[in-house]
Amino acid sequence: MSVQEKLKRYVRMDTTADEKSSSVPSTKGQMELAKLLQKELEAYGLETTLDDRGYLFGFLRNNTGKNLKKLGLLAHLDTSPDMSGKDVNPRIVRYEGGDLVLHAQEKIIMKEAEFPALKNYVGQDLMVTDGTTLLGADDKAGIAEIMELLAYLHEHKEIPHGDLHVAFTPDEEIGRGPHHFDVEAFGADIAYTMDGGPLGELEYENFNAASAKVVIKGRNVHPGTAKDKMVNSIFIAMEFAEAFDRKDTPEHTEGYEGFFHLNEFMGDVEGTKLDYIIRDFFPDTFAKRKEKMQQVAESLNDKYGQGTVTVKIKDQYQNMKAMVEPHMYLIDHAKKAMELAGVTPLIKPIRGGTDGAQLSYMGLPCPNIFTGGENFHGRYEFISIQSMEKAVEVLKHLVAIYAEEL
Repeated sequence: MSVQEKLKRYVRMDTTADEKSSSVPSTKGQMELAKLLQKELEAYGLETTLDDRGYLFGFLRNNTGKNLKKLGLLAHLDTSPDMSGKDVNPRIVRYEGGDLVLHAQEKIIMKEAEFPALKNYVGQDLMVTDGTTLLGADDKAGIAEIMELLAYLHEHKEIPHGDLHVAFTPDEEIGRGPHHFDVEAFGADIAYTMDGGPLGELEYENFNAASAKVVIKGRNVHPGTAKDKMVNSIFIAMEFAEAFDRKDTPEHTEGYEGFFHLNEFMGDVEGTKLDYIIRDFFPDTFAKRKEKMQQVAESLNDKYGQGTVTVKIKDQYQNMKAMVEPHMYLIDHAKKAMELAGVTPLIKPIRGGTDGAQLSYMGLPCPNIFTGGENFHGRYEFISIQSMEKAVEVLKHLVAIYAEEL
């Protein structure tokens, strides 16, 4: 089974994460995929453990007799709740340029003018959906690429390798992936997540991240007699949102620029809730962003009465850069593996987070390698089969590099 057939198989399983669920994993489909992968790992000769929270570990033992670093490879089971991952209909198209029709009847079209990166894929085979779901290459492509590596090593037992420790984890998309990850039981010295985007991406910096839950209390009175009595929480919520620079948002920022993202706005006269995420690469400006949230709330409370606006901020993860920099050979080895595979390394910050960010602070330095996908979390998601094959080639070279005595 090729890497693309593996991916097709995995994306057909619904593993959408659910932030509102308190179970671990947050959805049953993740455990179903973990059980399938456990059987596949064992067929490739790995020892496995799967706990009742959906954390699947696999171990392929050192065959060199040398004292080598234990190399970890990770990917996550879940897909983003931003769009449905149920009944995914994957297909392969040879992209010849121009607009790409995903669903003719529903007039769902990936337009080259809106997605100019398509120009990089002329002549390549792209896996897409019918436009009614996301694809789920984030991060089932990472799973498929790791599994393809293990299939190759199983077929070629003569290839030297150190201890390989594989982990497939639940609920990364809702920030809980490492919450129950047992670093000691996993046992790797260092690791890489296969959770990046286009060909060549290599990342060891990510956002500092926090969520902010804003609750605004109003007072509802019959509109016919509401003068000087009604307090409309919706208007106060709008005032809260307007206190932030409209350009300081995801759709207007790039590179090392942070943002406030109003992710959800719901309410009525009596009460309104706003859900934000706060992102910034630098600790000082990250702290200032959180302070501004509270300052806006205090200003509105001065205006409308104490207790009208409350803000609860919760830190989610930190920039892994500080934890990876003492181990920069991780980046050097990954760059070398890419160059040996004919891939130009593209070192850039992750405008998001991976399990590796939290794991790096748990004592497991863990930068991120590309999978080959684009437009994650939505109906226009796609992945290049040629890029996936290059990712597998990079992993083969990485294993060879770590098989050298250190």
